[in-house]
Amino acid sequence: MSSSASDKPPGLRTGSLTTADISFFVVSAAAPLTVMAGVAPIALVLGGIGAPAGYLLAGITLAVFAVGFTTMSRHVRSGGAFYAYIAQGLGKPVGIAAALIAMVGYNGMEIGVYGLLGSATADTAHALWGVDLPWLPIALAGLLLIWYGGYRSIDFGAKVLGVLLVAETGILLLLAGGVLIEGGADGLSLGSFAPGHVLVPGTAAVLAFAFSAFTGFESTVIYRREARDPDRTIPRATYIAVAFLGLFYAFVVWTVIQAFGDDRVVAAASDDPGGLFFAAITTYVGPWAADLMHVFIVTSILASLLAFHNAINRYGLALAEEGVLPAALGRIHPRHRSPYVAGVVQTVLGAVVVLGFAAAGADPYAQLLLWVNTPGMLGLMALMLLAALAVVRYFRRVPHREGALRTLVAPGTAAVLLAVALYLVASKVQLFTGASATVDAVLVAVVPAVFLLGLLLAYRLRRTRPEVYAHFAEEPPTEPLETGDPSCPQSPQRPTSSSSTPASVPPPTPATPLSPSATD
Repeated sequence: MSSSASDKPPGLRTGSLTTADISFFVVSAAAPLTVMAGVAPIALVLGGIGAPAGYLLAGITLAVFAVGFTTMSRHVRSGGAFYAYIAQGLGKPVGIAAALIAMVGYNGMEIGVYGLLGSATADTAHALWGVDLPWLPIALAGLLLIWYGGYRSIDFGAKVLGVLLVAETGILLLLAGGVLIEGGADGLSLGSFAPGHVLVPGTAAVLAFAFSAFTGFESTVIYRREARDPDRTIPRATYIAVAFLGLFYAFVVWTVIQAFGDDRVVAAASDDPGGLFFAAITTYVGPWAADLMHVFIVTSILASLLAFHNAINRYGLALAEEGVLPAALGRIHPRHRSPYVAGVVQTVLGAVVVLGFAAAGADPYAQLLLWVNTPGMLGLMALMLLAALAVVRYFRRVPHREGALRTLVAPGTAAVLLAVALYLVASKVQLFTGASATVDAVLVAVVPAVFLLGLLLAYRLRRTRPEVYAHFAEEPPTEPLETGDPSCPQSPQRPTSSSSTPASVPPPTPATPLSPSATD
């Protein structure tokens, strides 16, 4: 290795993540066990036994979105993921606004969950050992644990998440297997999927909960620089995550309905929503399995926190490389090849928010979790809507060889469906927060306020730092072929080569039109 190569700053660990690794990250972010045991009973109360169909409909909508989303991933290789796609398709001002929404959205989805970690761990300790623990020390310990997981290499995180994901999905499959073997309370029924049970007034509320249950699946593209063969790995991981979550959620909720019977499950969920899954697994598997489920809910929350923490760190890295955030956030650990400074800053931000809520005497679940998570969820849904619109416009503006189904029909349909989904969630926000109308209005207003702030920042950058604005979301030089020497660190500024030009795009020529970002 030449001395000039050894002087380059370390880069992310390229070629580390397989399709399975990335799938572990994004499915873990959704926290399947926590969503099922903690949220699905409320969906049953509101929507009745047709709730499983709501998860299928949400999964289908997001699968349609994934068609255009993954198609664009072959053409836009920036580490900025969502905001890069939006900047390329809808222009730099909207892209910069999207970057702010992404940072607020992902931080909201992660930091609020520390309240859930504290309350769920305290509940588990009380249920298993009769011990009452304060939530704040648990949340602070979780912050340190998640910081360490993000500080270590990305493949270390993938292994940890793989183990935790197997545990949480395994306990749900154990419950489902017990119900199926016993034949449920009254025999197995497919009444949940009958139109008369699906098309009911409560379906809108179920869909709102169902869409929120997929949050994080879109983060596959954030790991592009660390993926093996990203043009194949990223689409595969995205489709696997959507298909798994949609089918798994629907199947698990359906089996719990069978555990109590179509006529009795709604009443059981209304009487004790938090205990519904524990009662079912106690009856059909045994008390020991309920104890195990308590433990695995805590590990499920930890897995979700680590997945979101890694995603936030990579967004911070990308924005630091863009020059929008301080350059220090772009530092990468020479050994672990992780964006460790961004991880420290994100952990400190989380600690400030957690300590602030604790000092105000806030409830860790009803306020820290729900009030911080809700704007985050709305923000990520708004990003998906903007990304779908960006796909349509991008492929109308640049030469390509992709079909109309991938570049117009699927993303256009997804944009309409996501707009409806965003409206449903915003209009039903009181179901998520349990707060006053004033608090709900403030929480919903966060996303449009951040978007407006981002537009103002974009115009300020264009006026005061034109060089940063000019290169924002610019495509990186194409990547060289692997040298086979893993000891050589890869610089974030990748050298130019034509080897990774997407197969669907003609090789660039002097006559090739400028990218949309260059014309803003």
